[in-house]
Amino acid sequence: MTRKPPSSDPRQDTPEVSAPERAAAGLPAIGHALRMAQQQMGSRRTALTLLRVNQKKGFDCPGCAWPEGEKRHTAEFCENGAKAVAEEATLRRVTPEFFAEHPVSDLAERSGYWLGQQGRLTRPMYLPEGASHYEPVSWERAFDIIAEDLGALGSPDEAVFYTSGRTSNEAAFLYQLFAREFGTNNLPDCSNMCHESSGSALTETIGVGKGSVLLEDLQKADLIIVAGQNPGTNHPRMLSALEEAKRGGTRIITVNPLPEAGMERFRNPQNARGLAGGGTPLTDLFLQVRLGGDQALFRALNQLILQTEGATDEEFVREYTHGFEEFAAAARATSWEETLAATGLSREEIERALEMVLESRRVVVCWAMGLTQHKHSVPTIREVVNFLLLRGNIGRPGAGVCPVRGHSNVQGDRTMGIFERPDPAFLDALEAEFGFAPPREHGFDVVRAIRALRDGQAGVFFAMGGNFVAASPDTEVTEDAMRRARLTVHVSTKLNRSHCVTGARALILPTLGRTERDTSGGVEQFVTVEDSMGMVHASRGRLAPASEELISETAIVCRMARRVLGSGSRTPWEEFERDYGLIRDRVARVIPGFEDFNARVARPGGFTLPHAPRDGRDFPTATGKANFTAAPVEYPRLPEGRLLLQTLRSHDQYNTTIYGLDDRYRGIKNGRRVVLIHPEDAAALGLADGSYADLTSEWPGPDGADGVPTERTAPGFRVVHYPTARGCAAAYYPETNVLVPLDATADVSNTPASKSVVIRVTPA
Repeated sequence: MTRKPPSSDPRQDTPEVSAPERAAAGLPAIGHALRMAQQQMGSRRTALTLLRVNQKKGFDCPGCAWPEGEKRHTAEFCENGAKAVAEEATLRRVTPEFFAEHPVSDLAERSGYWLGQQGRLTRPMYLPEGASHYEPVSWERAFDIIAEDLGALGSPDEAVFYTSGRTSNEAAFLYQLFAREFGTNNLPDCSNMCHESSGSALTETIGVGKGSVLLEDLQKADLIIVAGQNPGTNHPRMLSALEEAKRGGTRIITVNPLPEAGMERFRNPQNARGLAGGGTPLTDLFLQVRLGGDQALFRALNQLILQTEGATDEEFVREYTHGFEEFAAAARATSWEETLAATGLSREEIERALEMVLESRRVVVCWAMGLTQHKHSVPTIREVVNFLLLRGNIGRPGAGVCPVRGHSNVQGDRTMGIFERPDPAFLDALEAEFGFAPPREHGFDVVRAIRALRDGQAGVFFAMGGNFVAASPDTEVTEDAMRRARLTVHVSTKLNRSHCVTGARALILPTLGRTERDTSGGVEQFVTVEDSMGMVHASRGRLAPASEELISETAIVCRMARRVLGSGSRTPWEEFERDYGLIRDRVARVIPGFEDFNARVARPGGFTLPHAPRDGRDFPTATGKANFTAAPVEYPRLPEGRLLLQTLRSHDQYNTTIYGLDDRYRGIKNGRRVVLIHPEDAAALGLADGSYADLTSEWPGPDGADGVPTERTAPGFRVVHYPTARGCAAAYYPETNVLVPLDATADVSNTPASKSVVIRVTPA
C-alpha cells in the first residue's frame, strides 16, 4: 500500500523561471492538489479523506485557520488544504529501520523537503547521549527520561514548553496546566513569531487581542482592505469569501509590495465561472507599498479623513473612544514628503484610496505577516485601529479588524492559556479550579527561550508540534542554542529539521494527526479548535492511525504529567485521558465564553466566542474605551546599494512544511533558493536575471561592535527579475531565516522582524 518517498535529495539550486501568473486556482489547482494527494494516499483514500475536510461531522483542516460558513461545499478545502491533508494521511512510513539506516549526521544534511517526504513517524525514538542514531524506545521509558531531566533542573524555569498552532484545545489546555503545575510560565508558541504584534496592539486599543469580525461581516462590508497578506497561497479559502463579497458590491483595496495572483483574479474551482470562465477580478485598487510603509499609509489616510468635513464619526469618537485629541494632532502634523518616501506611493494613489474609504460606511481591514513582522509592527496595527475608529468601523456589522491567523488553532491555543504572560484572572481561575498556586512571573517567549538555551539558563526543551529550529530566526544561533540543551523532546507526526538538531539527549514522540481516529480510554474521542474568527467547533478523525504505537497529544500530556508530577498532583490526569469531555468541563469553569462547552460544541458548526467590542461596543481596556494612539511614523531606512528583504512562503509550502519545489503563481519551478528583485534595482546592482548571488544581512544591533553592522550570509540564490516594489526584495523561508538576527524584533511584541531585513546582494 505504501507510496515510496524520494530516496535521493533533489537539487534545489537550479530553479526554472517563467512569467508569474495573473490568476489563482481554477483547473490547475484541482489537478495539482489531486496529483499530490494521490501520490501520498492513493485514489480511494484521497476521496474518503478529502470529502471529510472541514465538514461539520468531519475533521478540521490541519492547514490554515480560515473559518467555514454555515453552508459548506462538498469539497470544502483548497489546494493547499489538500496538500496538508495528503502529507498527514500519507501511506509513507518512517520506521525504526529508517533511523537505523540514517545517522543523525546524515539527516542533518538533508533538505526539509526530503525529510518531510519520508512519511509518518511510527514509534517513539530516543537519541542517547553520544549516540549517532535514534533508537526505538517504549512510551514508559520515554516518560522516565523526561521525568529524569526535568527533575534534575535547578528550577522549573529552566524548562521550556513550546507549542505549535496545530494542537487541539483539549491538549493545549492540559499542556499549559501541566507546565504551570510543574512551576513555570515558559510557554512560548508560534504566535510569538507571527501575530503577537496583532495581539499586543489590539489588546491595548480595543481590549481584546483578536479580530472583531465574523465571516458574514465580509459579505456586509462596503470596502475590504487586504494589507500585507497573500490569501491565494496562505489562506486560499479566503478568496471564496472575497469573491462572494465582490458579487454583493464590496470593493477591495490590496496593499502589498508584491502583486499576488490570487488578489488579481480568482478562478473559483467550485463553480463554472471559475473552471471554464475568466474568474472574478478581486482588487479594485492595488497599492504597491514599500516594505514597512503601511503605518505611513494609514497615517496619511487618517490625516485626510480629519481634513475632510463630515468624514469623522464624531458621535462614535465622543462616546466610545479615548485619546482622540493627541492622535489627531499627530495625524494633522504628518509630512507628505515623509509619507511618499515611506510608502513609495504617489499622492494620487493615496487620494484614490481615500475616495473609496469615504464612499464606504462599513470597512474591514484584513492583515497578516506583512504587517506584523517589522520593528514598528505594533504602532502600525495601532494606526489601522485609529483608521477604523475614526469612522466608527468597530462594533458595526460589516466592519472591523481582521487579523488572519495562520496555522489551524493557533488562536485556540492562546485562548486555552498557551501564553508566557498570562492574565492574572486566568491564573486565579486555574488556582481555584485545580487547587495549586500557579507561578506568576512572566516566562520566556520564543526569542527569550532561544537566548535562555544559548546562555545556559534553560536545559530542557519540549515542543508540542511544529518545527522550532526551522521556524525560528537566526538559524545558526538557534541551532547552537538547541545543541546546548540537556534534553530536547518533539511531539510530531512527521520528520523535520528540529529532529536533527538536538540536545545531549533527544526524544521524538509520534502522535495522532487530525485525520485519524482517537480512541483514548477505549472510547472514540473528538477534539475542538478555534478558527481565525473565534468560532469553536469539533474535529473528528476517521482514518486508522498510521501505527498502533501512536497516542494522542492529550494522552502524551496526561501520561507525562502523571510521571513527572507524581502523586503530589491533585489533577485527575488519568480521567482526562479517558474522557476528553471532562477536560471541556474544566475549560468551561476556567475560561469565560466556554460555559456549557460540551453541549454547545455538540451542535453542528459549534459556537461563537463572545467579543465585547464586536458584540456591544464595550471596550475592556484600561480606560474603558477604545484607545486612539499617537506614535511617531516609522519606516525602514535603506543605505545606498542595499535592498529591504521580506521572507515569505512559496505556493508549495505551509509554514516550514515544504510540499514541493514549485511556486506556480510566481513562475518558479523546481527550486527554492531564489531572490525576487525589481529589474531596475537589479540593473543598478549589476545583477542579471538568472545570475547567482549571495545575500548578506546588515543589522547594527547590540551584537555589533562600535556601530559596525552585524552580518549574516545566505549563499547561492538565483536572481529573478520580478515586479516587486522598488528597493524591496523577497525570498523564501526557512532558507533566509539565517539572515534575521535574533535580537531584531518588533518593539513591544518581540516578534522577529522578518519582513524588513536590510541586505546586500553580491554576485556569487
